[in-house]
Amino acid sequence: MEEIHKPVLLKEVVEVLNPQQGETYLDGTINGGGHAAEILKRVGKGGKVIGFDWDCGLVARLREKYASESDINIVFECANYADAKDIFIKHQWVPVHGVLLDLGFSSYHVEKSGRGFSFRADEPLDMRYSLESGATRAGDIINTWSEERIESLLRDYGGERMAGRIAHAIVRERAKKSIKTSSELSKIIEESVPYSYRKGRIHCATRTFQALRIAVNSELENISRFLETAEDLLQKNGKIAIISFHSLEDRIIKNFFKKKAKEGVFTIINKKVIRATREEKKANPRARSAKLRAAIKV
Repeated sequence: MEEIHKPVLLKEVVEVLNPQQGETYLDGTINGGGHAAEILKRVGKGGKVIGFDWDCGLVARLREKYASESDINIVFECANYADAKDIFIKHQWVPVHGVLLDLGFSSYHVEKSGRGFSFRADEPLDMRYSLESGATRAGDIINTWSEERIESLLRDYGGERMAGRIAHAIVRERAKKSIKTSSELSKIIEESVPYSYRKGRIHCATRTFQALRIAVNSELENISRFLETAEDLLQKNGKIAIISFHSLEDRIIKNFFKKKAKEGVFTIINKKVIRATREEKKANPRARSAKLRAAIKV
């Protein structure tokens, strides 16, 4: 299996979770399997990793990768991590020693999926992680939502200060013809914003594409759904570690841990958010916005 996704905060995740021989862990967003591989090394032959991913194609790739390795104990499930409790009940899995979520989207989805995640590609505007989910595609949002609703989406989920201009340009252009590809949308965005904004630190389409991806995959709702059942997945003294990349995600996680700490359910491990080192940010630009929070069930 070709490795195109570098796990972020790998050293920090392992230090926080501190996997031991014979323990069981849930990686709710296993993706390319980078974090899971490191955890497997530490839990040994007597331990186990349960890996979820919503993209069945990624799960198939991982199954193929590990097919010949009979001396390790790893189970793959094509599923949304938000449904973890129901799946644990279905399989009669017992609570685990630790849970990891890496909420960043995959390098695979940007570079290989062909689903329009990247504004640098010319691909259909889909953006679904799971092609079986039946979720609204990004193209449906762009071509059917009202200008006001698109503007709110870009502002709320993308923090896009040019949301009004971009939404207006989208509605104007789709009246001429349907906007079908990521490159068409990117061009509309570029032509709708001032020159100085096009030459900013990040590409002017970044926040729009981010907002669409979050909306298509109900990312914020899924985090909240998962957190409601997180304590049921963990053994006593079990740990949960979550890597987020967006301020709205981080706020949900931070507030949840604070609430559960007050209720005496969790103890927060790191009072201050853990970020990537300068060296990691240089080696892996995806790590720049990564934030790690962790807690232990008491």
